[in-house]
Parts: sequence; structure tokens; C-alpha cells
Amino acid sequence: MAEVTFLNQSEPVDEYGRALYAVSRSVLRAHFDELSHSDLEDLNCDRVDVTFRQLSKVARLHRDKGARGDGFEWAVHEAIVGGEPRVVDLVSEALKKVSPKSFAGIDMPTSLMFGHERARHLGFTEAVVSNASGDAVLLPDGSGRPFAFDSWIPVAARGVSGEPFLRDRIKKVWKTDLFLSGADKSRFAAATIKSNWHQLEDGKGLRVAIVPQAVDLRPGYQRWKSLHLVALPDPDGFMGLFNDAYEAVAEAILTAGRHDRAPYYYKPSAKAQKIQKQLEKFETVKVIEILEALNDAAQQNLITVDKKLMSVEPPAWLSINEKRTPVVAPRPSFVKLD
Repeated sequence: MAEVTFLNQSEPVDEYGRALYAVSRSVLRAHFDELSHSDLEDLNCDRVDVTFRQLSKVARLHRDKGARGDGFEWAVHEAIVGGEPRVVDLVSEALKKVSPKSFAGIDMPTSLMFGHERARHLGFTEAVVSNASGDAVLLPDGSGRPFAFDSWIPVAARGVSGEPFLRDRIKKVWKTDLFLSGADKSRFAAATIKSNWHQLEDGKGLRVAIVPQAVDLRPGYQRWKSLHLVALPDPDGFMGLFNDAYEAVAEAILTAGRHDRAPYYYKPSAKAQKIQKQLEKFETVKVIEILEALNDAAQQNLITVDKKLMSVEPPAWLSINEKRTPVVAPRPSFVKLD
């Protein structure tokens, strides 16, 4: 199980600046709430007394290349498992393009959470394999025989170190975020998930990409390089707003916590950088006071926060590190396409 904080837009955006404050408040609150008991012991203070600099010192922004991207993976996984038609309709369309024969009658796809970063946890890979059918196969690039799922997923779980041992047609399957299939879980297509489509990478064995709509990417199904690309529609622009505010908070945490800035981070917009600079000036201020100030500046009812325990169907003996990365996910409101 993993706890995911979903941020949902509950009212229209009246003014972009105030909306940025609202999302920044919720993102900062999510990181603040994720402080563990051991974190507070290390900081030697109660939660109410934690300053922004102290929070930034223990924040785990890029241990798995960003909680924002990880959160979007969980949001997509939840939508597929929950049968959200505005997501599964597009995913089903993409799977029919991947293999018209294997997915001809698919109407309700299923999702298995993967990600080689998670596979290091005791029992995770076994849980993924056990949730497929006994004779399940992985559909590779091109024509020819598929690969036995239970034989090759443990190899992919090694990450980049396992790439030399993967067959050529599934060379990059270790980059998989979700394995997509039908209700019978007998044939799987590897999917990569990105919250920013400019970060997409294709490769042998990766078949599907799922991203949110962007200014320079129309919603719906299309091909991108070797991938069958699904761009989830974002009619109210909440994904762009979420990403902008998330980056503002992340940049401030990187500065206040004296972390190295990883190359995969994108710079926030000019308005969001103003929020970043203000946060950086409040290093010694208690986080609860910053949250109160952000609340005063924000659209009060723009964001609703929903914390959910998301299952990856693990066995009872699965061991997960207590100091997990906080997962903050946007929950944009998708519209049905004609």
C-alpha cells in the first residue's frame, strides 16, 4: 500500500496568481504532513515548530526523480483500475492499435504498477508476476513470438543493470511504469507515464505512453516515434497550474535544503518564480505560519485534498521502506471525447 495525496480542482480559476498560491499551499502541506516520526526525531522538535529550512533539509524530492511524476503515475493507475471511462476509453483505443489481434475485444483495461525503483522492495516483483495469469506474455516490438511474462519481468526489475540481459525486442522494458492488459491479464503491453510529455523516451519493448494534454500537444490518441501516445484531455488547464506550483515549491525546497538541482527539473513560470523567491526568504519561519500566509493569498476553495491508500496488490510479507517519498498527484477533470 502507498498513501497518495490527490489535489483536485473544485472551483474555476478566477485569477492565476491566487490559484498558484492555492496549489502551492496544498503541495507544501502535503510535504509537511509526510514528515515521519523519525524525521521529527532528527529535527529534534515537534511538528508545529518545524521551519521551512528544516522541512527542506529532510524533503525527499528526487530520490525517485520527483514525487510529482510518481504521483501522476498513481493517478493514471487509479483511473484505470477504477474504470474511469474518460481514461480507459483512450487507453483501450491505444491497446487495440498496439495489437489488434490481442486486444480486439478489450473494453476495460487493467493495470499492474511496476517501475524498477519500486522493484527493489522485498516481494514487489513477485507481486507483479503473481497478478498475471500463469501463461501471461509480454508483447514486444515487431512481429514474432511474445516473451514469457514471469521469465523476463524479474530481469527488467534490475533496472539499467539488467538491460544487457534483455532480448533486443524488449531492451528498454525496464523503463516500464505500468503493464497494461485486458481483464484476463494474459497479454501485457509496457507503458511509460510522464507528467510532462517533453520528458518522454521511447525504446524497444515500450509500447504505450500516457501523458496529460499540453499547449503543444493535442488531446487524444496519436503516434509519437515508436509509441502509441495517449494525451489525457485537460480542459480547465489544471495540470499546467499544478506543475507550475509544484515546481515553485520544489525549487524553493532545493534552495533552502541546499540540495543539488537535478537536470530533469523544469523552471517554473515567471509568476511561480515569485512564489519561489518568497518561500526562500522565509527559511527560518515555521511551516504552519507559511501555510497560513499562503491560505490568505490563495483562492480559498479552489483545491480539495484527498488522501488515499493505493494498493499494488502485494503479498502480506511485502516490505516497504518507512521513509517513503511523499507522493502528490494532480487529479484533473477529464472530459469525454466525441
